[in-house]
This record gives sequence, structure tokens and C-alpha cells, in this order.
Amino acid sequence: MEPTSNLFGEVLARGEVAAAVADDAWLTAMLQVEAALAEVQAFTGLLDQSAADAIGAACARPEAFDVVAIGRAAAESGNPVVPLVQALRRAVPEHAEAVHRGATSQDVIDTAGMLVAARALRPLLADLRAAADLTARLAREHRDTPMIGRTLLRQAVPTTFGLKAAGWLTGLDAARRRLDQVRAERLAVQFGGAAGTLAPFGDAGPELLEGLASVLGLTEPALPWHTERTRIAELAGALGGAAGAVAKVARDITLLSQNEVDEVSDSSPGGSSTMAHKRNPIAAVCAFGCAASAPGLVANLLAAMPHEHERAAGAWHAEWRPLRELLVTTGSAASWLRAALERLLVHPDVMRDNLQRSGLTGDLGGTGPLVDRALDAFGTKQ
Repeated sequence: MEPTSNLFGEVLARGEVAAAVADDAWLTAMLQVEAALAEVQAFTGLLDQSAADAIGAACARPEAFDVVAIGRAAAESGNPVVPLVQALRRAVPEHAEAVHRGATSQDVIDTAGMLVAARALRPLLADLRAAADLTARLAREHRDTPMIGRTLLRQAVPTTFGLKAAGWLTGLDAARRRLDQVRAERLAVQFGGAAGTLAPFGDAGPELLEGLASVLGLTEPALPWHTERTRIAELAGALGGAAGAVAKVARDITLLSQNEVDEVSDSSPGGSSTMAHKRNPIAAVCAFGCAASAPGLVANLLAAMPHEHERAAGAWHAEWRPLRELLVTTGSAASWLRAALERLLVHPDVMRDNLQRSGLTGDLGGTGPLVDRALDAFGTKQ
């Protein structure tokens, strides 16, 4: 599924992440990399400032570049950077030789990918944080609301809805913090030249690497990482973990919403095309549906990790689509879960009735302190 508007987009690409990883966002990011490369080389005296200024001015106008034509021409070279560089050189004919100097296509796409991911993670993290805040409120409000606990989908012993919500909270918060850590520490600039040696720049190579990281606001790696893909793997894993945390909450909400249980409901339910009586917990359903796509995409990215020697023959290309789709599907799942929690109606009376009908009793004395412990931990990590 493309992350642009389409028949399924409002369901499977909900929220702001899809726009942040769309073609125009990638084009903008690639141009920013080219502009930064020229700027840093001019700062270190390797390029005339006039050339850097001209390249920067051209790159600041992404609307002047035909993303469709660039994508079509990418088939000839196997990546969109080659036609993009050709178009950029045509835009600054007097400084054509200064464009893309010393870089390779992978430098531009990998770095642009890190920029795109960093920007896409902002709304995703905001939705995860909002969902965590909502579960914290539920835990606080229902600290002592009794309900039947369920194990192996069977009635077990009494618990509280506050403790269930606290469990949701700890999972969402842990996933959010891990994803934020990856965003802050592992999204690095890529700059190595043809084979990761930065040979055209001699001893100035490390200085250029540092400068690019500073200009673009990305982490500075110790070495170019053309074929060392643990950064991609860690991002994929963190996104997959976030999707899993979202799916856990969404699945619980759908189960608690069943007619036979009816302990929670959606204040804006979805209907059915054939059954007028149905009131489906559609936000939770869609959150789970989006999150369910994440594990396969994570697996695709992990399977692509073995890049041969200094530059890969195909494994690099295999990352592009699943990385973008993983960001979209996890972002959509988080957005849907936020909506599900905002719309969630809790029915304490039904919880008490179901508990009484079960005939199961037990001491709830330990549940309150556990809820307090989760809330305290969440508060100290904010």
C-alpha cells in the first residue's frame, strides 16, 4: 500500500506519519542532503561558497523537481538519486561539477531515510505518549474498580480495571521510550563515498562526516554504515515493539467490548453493512489491524541485513518499501489506538455484575499498590 490517499488510506494510513514518508517528503530529504553536502564542503574550503549557495538555493525548491519523472528514470540506474542529481545539475549548470561531489547514491538515500524516519517518528511518538497518558488516567480513575480477571480467555480471579489499564500503560510507555531512544541515538548520517573510504577527501573525510551530522541534526557514526545495518534493524525492532504494545491494548478492548462481556464500549462505534444492530469498536479494530502488519515488515528488514562486502547487490533496495510501510502501519496503529482510548466508555457496573455472576472471590488488596507503583514509575519518566 502506498502511503498516499487511496481506497484504504483512511483506515490503514491514519494520522500524520503517512504524509511524513510520502514521495515528496523523501524528495525534500534527499535535496536537503545534497545541500548539506555542498554547505559542509564549502565550510571546509573544499568547494567555492558560490557553488554551495547555488546548490542550496536549488535544493530549497523541491517543487521544481518532477518526482514522478525522477521515479520513472530511477529504473535505469536502480535508484532515484542518479536522476535527481542529473536534474539538480541541470538546475545549476555553472556549478554542475560541484553537485553530489564525493558522495554515492546510498549516502543520499540512507541519510534521507534517517531524516524521513526522524520526522515521521514525531507524530508517532506523540500518539504513543497520548495513548499512555490516557491509560494512566484510566488506571488512576479505576484503581479500585473490581472486575473478573481472565487467563487463557477463561474467568480466573478478581482484579481491577485500574490494574489492567496500568498494564497497558507500562507496555505503551516502554515502547515509546525505546523508540525515542532509537530516534535520538541511532538515526545517523551516512557518508562514505563509493566504497566507504571517503578517499576523495583524504584526511578531511571525518570532518565532513561530523559537519554533515551537525547540519542535518543526525547522529555522527564512527564509520560509514553502508553494509552494517544494525541501525535499520534497531529502528525496525523498536517500531515492531511499539506496534505490539498497541495491538495488546486494542485486542483487550475488542474482547471487553463483546456483547457477552460489555465491560467497555466505543462512544463512536462503527456499523455493519448487513447488521443494523451492530456497534463495533472500530477504532480498536483498526488499531489491531494496522499493528498486525508490523511483524512481517520487521522480518523483511531483518532478512535484508546481510549486505555483501562494501556495498550490497539488492539487499539495500529490499529495505526501502518495508521501512516506509512499517513507519506508516505503526503510525496508523498508534493513531487509531489514541482514538480508541479517547472514545472508550468504561462500564464499572457491568464489571461488578460479571464478577458477581462468576461466583469467584478473592482479595484485591494488592492491586491498588501495584497501580500506584505503575503510575509513580510513569510519572518519574516523563
